[in-house]
Amino acid sequence: MGMNWSLAKLVVRHNGRELPVPLAVRFDEYGDVDVLNVIEVPRPVPGPGQVLVKVMAAGINPGEASIRKGLLHAMWPATFPSGEGSDLAGIVAEVGPDVTRFAVGDEVLGFVETRSSHAQLVVAGIDNLVSRPSNVPWDVAGSLFVVGTTAYAAIRAVSLVKGDTVAVSGAAGGVGSLAVQLAVDAGATVIGLASEGHHDWLVSHGVIPVVYGDGVIERIRKASNGHIDAFIDTFGGGYVEMAVGLGVAPDRIDTIIDRTAAQEYGAKTDGNAAAANSDVLSELVRLIAEGRLEIPIAKTYPLTKVREAYRDLEQRHTLGKIVLEP
Repeated sequence: MGMNWSLAKLVVRHNGRELPVPLAVRFDEYGDVDVLNVIEVPRPVPGPGQVLVKVMAAGINPGEASIRKGLLHAMWPATFPSGEGSDLAGIVAEVGPDVTRFAVGDEVLGFVETRSSHAQLVVAGIDNLVSRPSNVPWDVAGSLFVVGTTAYAAIRAVSLVKGDTVAVSGAAGGVGSLAVQLAVDAGATVIGLASEGHHDWLVSHGVIPVVYGDGVIERIRKASNGHIDAFIDTFGGGYVEMAVGLGVAPDRIDTIIDRTAAQEYGAKTDGNAAAANSDVLSELVRLIAEGRLEIPIAKTYPLTKVREAYRDLEQRHTLGKIVLEP
């Protein structure tokens, strides 16, 4: 199926009004970014406890790419045709029966559990939404849920306390960039592993930067004065083993990506699912609104450029988040 959006000019009747046919991302089989298409879909209808959101921004995440490729089929199989996306921020367009918490026109952010936020319109449960503060930009609001709750869970998993020293791999990525800030906010000394081009950003956020590559273990030891209390791995590829070699207790190592190594060494794997609720979301939004937490936005793409957005994401070199703006 080619990416052809000429039919987007068609309209549908809803409650006596003519409305544009909404667009959404769909894929019909596992594969590379070329399986992603943006197509016209029926206008979603909110049920009890739900609202219809006009999406203003929706973050994209590595886990979605893994699902699309079929790499997580055993754990999270796709049902075709499949939508995608969890993060979202937008404006309430309709409310379902008996919904009083939100009204049409309210600005919200949050998540869906139906792989459907990469769309112009999406139905979301009211328990998965919070109000968007006016000083939190749309692209930030629409990027918060997955990376924010994952970083929050990882910090909690390694039991950080004031005075601890923690190292974070992938420290400039979507999750890592938030994890280092939350760790600094908790009073820890934070060592961030990242490419040299991102070191200035890390330093400006109170993080000691360490470059990847040969000799990284020695650089970590030097930066930490030979003692690390905890390790958060957001990148994979041997960091759990490295953390053990650095003397970190396995119950203070958390990886969001390397489950095999975690099982081998007894490390934790707490991620998004361990903190996926509106209470955590509300706390993270408060930190952003107060200027205590920043989500770096690497780039934004229109919904129709979803393939390009994921190509960019899968290079794993961006600082912060890539966002779709339907």
